[in-house]
Amino acid sequence: MKNLINLIRNNRIRQIFSLLFLSLNMMSIEACAQSSENNSDKTLSPYFFVQGDDSQTDQLPLKSTKAEVNIAGIIADVMVTQEYKNEGKKPIEAIYVFPASTRAAVYKMTMTIGERIIKAVIKERNQARQDYEDAKQQGKSASLLEQQRPNVFQMNVANIMPGDLIKVEMCYTELLIPENGVYEFVYPTVVGPRYSNQSAATAPENDKWVANPYTKEGEKPMYTFDIKINLNAGMPVKDVRCASHDMDIQYNGTEKVVATLKPGNEFEGNRDLILQYRLKGDAIQSGLLLYKGTDENFFLAMMQPPKRVTADIIPPREYVFIVDVSGSMNGFPLDISKKVLRDLIGKLKPTDRFNVILFAGASNLMAEQSLPANQENIGKAISFIDAQQGGGGTELLPALQKALSLKGTENYARTFVILTDGYVNIEKDAFDLVRKNLGKANFFAFGIGSSVNRFLIEGLAHAGAGEPFVVENPDNAETMAQRFRTYIESPVLTNISINYPGFEVYDVEPLSVPDLFAERPVIVYGKWKGNPTGEIVITGKRGNKDYLNEMKISSSDLSDKNSALRYLWARKRIQMLDDYTKTDGNDKKLSDEITNLGLKYNLLTAYTSFIAIDSEVRNQTGQSTTVKQPLPLPQGVSNYAVGGGNATAYKSMGAPSYNAKRMVRSESLATDEEVKIDNKDTSPEPELVFVTLADPATFQGADINKFRQYVLNQFKYPESLKKSNIAGRLILQFVVDTKGKVTDIKILRGLDPAIDNEIIRILKNSPLWTPGKQAGKPVKQKFVLPIEIKIAK
Repeated sequence: MKNLINLIRNNRIRQIFSLLFLSLNMMSIEACAQSSENNSDKTLSPYFFVQGDDSQTDQLPLKSTKAEVNIAGIIADVMVTQEYKNEGKKPIEAIYVFPASTRAAVYKMTMTIGERIIKAVIKERNQARQDYEDAKQQGKSASLLEQQRPNVFQMNVANIMPGDLIKVEMCYTELLIPENGVYEFVYPTVVGPRYSNQSAATAPENDKWVANPYTKEGEKPMYTFDIKINLNAGMPVKDVRCASHDMDIQYNGTEKVVATLKPGNEFEGNRDLILQYRLKGDAIQSGLLLYKGTDENFFLAMMQPPKRVTADIIPPREYVFIVDVSGSMNGFPLDISKKVLRDLIGKLKPTDRFNVILFAGASNLMAEQSLPANQENIGKAISFIDAQQGGGGTELLPALQKALSLKGTENYARTFVILTDGYVNIEKDAFDLVRKNLGKANFFAFGIGSSVNRFLIEGLAHAGAGEPFVVENPDNAETMAQRFRTYIESPVLTNISINYPGFEVYDVEPLSVPDLFAERPVIVYGKWKGNPTGEIVITGKRGNKDYLNEMKISSSDLSDKNSALRYLWARKRIQMLDDYTKTDGNDKKLSDEITNLGLKYNLLTAYTSFIAIDSEVRNQTGQSTTVKQPLPLPQGVSNYAVGGGNATAYKSMGAPSYNAKRMVRSESLATDEEVKIDNKDTSPEPELVFVTLADPATFQGADINKFRQYVLNQFKYPESLKKSNIAGRLILQFVVDTKGKVTDIKILRGLDPAIDNEIIRILKNSPLWTPGKQAGKPVKQKFVLPIEIKIAK
């Protein structure tokens, strides 16, 4: 009996060690996507959060975030409250990266510690950072709000003492612009992981936020989320709805609505919250708002556009579809993209021509020149797209450059259509490239997913004289595709010009109004002098006919309640100067102008920050632990968004969680040998090296070698890539079932869609253990095999 118990116990121990070893192997994939132990060449990448070993440090200090939204007419005022609590035993500094609307004008911040309320001041960015670091070293509690992108902010809170509850409130205002009679308020809740190929060691300071921890796919946020929206439209409202979240919507009369998040939804802060509504009769609020200040007066004109007319003659068009198939698009987002593309390509006119470029770590072109939109070519394109699974980095710039290098079809109007979640770190580089090539085509951008990078999507459309679209789910994919076709075929208003007879205006933004594709108001901001008299006159072309619209100044709304206009004007001015312009910080005149705008109007900008410092020294030693608050992956985004790039798993304190070694098995090696894998091979012909991330003892006998040999023999370097000189590492995992069949293949780090698909093809058809054997014994349960494949050329 005793021997039997020992035997059972030993078997159980073997099982535990087997499971433990498998866990370490999976950690090695996340922790060692970079094989070099020297981190100097590590790219600036997001990483998976791993709970640290220090039980005395609260590694999840953000406990809640909530928003109070007041919408009066067309202006929304939002107060965001973040609560940080230190439930550990050591002083900490918390860092939290969070999103906001691309139109947000952030004008106020306060910090509350117990009964003390500290009002933040606006300062030049470097000075604010220095003041914050000084306060942190002195042991004072402080909070610093910085803008990393127009839609990405970072909050630092220093010296949160054990037991502290610190509240930080941020206020911003933005303009709601209706489209096709629908008003939409968007509250972003999470920043998606950004792909970057920059070196972490040399990256500029305002890019280092990209290296942020994330929790795994499907995990709920580690902090609660709540929101309340008070809508006072000033006109009867109807059709108030929120498709993104479960909200309780209460009507208080015909013009007022209160929308609150229903109980039980406090962990749903992993996607954009989108509230939509219409006014009675599908009316659009248009008119002129005036504000008379002490030293400056501001106006906002919102002029209703004409109804769309059908174009008599629709010229043939050439479409180039540029499609993101990177790791962050794997699964749900890529499925939406496929649905949009089937609709867009499947309904092209026979007179149209088109092409498709797929991009991840590299770009893959369907044809060397655009093809006629006949049924055969449309079928090829859909098959080309449907074969994609999503994997690898997000090299957007090379894809745009490849599209721009394609020869256009003579006498065809050319349009580029970009489909992506926008999880990149080179927004302004992309805008600059598009702007410089605007004469070659116009650009329309589709943001795909529940929490897209709207800054990129809107910026590409702005720079490319097109329109942005956001497709949050499959339900509105067809609607957005139809809207795109309508916009392309028949713009609402072209050749737009605005004049101000009898009304003394200056500092008007924008200086010129682009063609209007969507049925949304024409909006101009500015300042005025003297008496509010005269009129605003807009002219343009509506189809083939002249258009004229006049707005009398005397009928405008002059009120102190319009004080937000000074913030909205300043934010618009900053947007036109900085948001879509690549300066690299070298244009001192421009940076000085933006800095002065931020300081004068009390606004957060790329060059100004809010800083709040408590006067009391609370941490006598000045020593604290810095904690980066982990973010949830946006809803529908897979782990490949982190593992598909050059991602690394870290403990919350910043140290690598596991530093595994790799065992290389190649035809040239008689025995296993430790090697360093890099991308510096210059072999004249394509070469594939097979690498396992598992212990050789796990797979004994000739079976694994047979499988390795099969992969090496079957691999064919894609013809389409032979001129591109693509080389690098691909990491994947697959499940082997009890019959030796390969199932559930996942690309953890892709290289190029064509190469990724070639490896998947091989694995699907590979002869493996039959009957399945592991260590010479029959396999009674499926197991995971992680491998790395190096492609050298």
